[in-house]
Amino acid sequence: QVQLVESGGGSVQPGGSLRLSCTASGHTFSIYTMEWYRLIPGKQHERVASITSHGDTDYAHSVKGRFTVSRDNDKNTVYLQMNNLQPEDTAKYLCKSPLAWGHGTHVYVSA
Repeated sequence: QVQLVESGGGSVQPGGSLRLSCTASGHTFSIYTMEWYRLIPGKQHERVASITSHGDTDYAHSVKGRFTVSRDNDKNTVYLQMNNLQPEDTAKYLCKSPLAWGHGTHVYVSA
C-alpha cells in the first residue's frame, strides 16, 4: 500500500521558516516526480513545487525564491524548505506522487 506522510508544519511569525518533510512507503520512490500542493480554505488548491526523479525543480510564481524543494531517495523523503513565510502562505500542505496523496500538514503564519 502506497503511503505518504507529511510532517514539519506549525505556527510561525511572518518572515519565519519551516521545513516540511514527506516520507513515502509502498512504492519505488526514486523514479517518481514528487509534488507539494497547498489548500487554502475557500480557494482552489495550488501546486507549490515539484521535483523530478532527476532533481529538476519547478515552483509556483507565488513561492519562487522563498521555497526550495529537495529529495533524499535513500530516505524516500521529499522536503519543502519554506523561508520568509507570509500570512498568505497559511494553508494545509500536502505532498503527492503519481500514486498517492498525503494527508497534509498545516502551516500557520501570523504575527
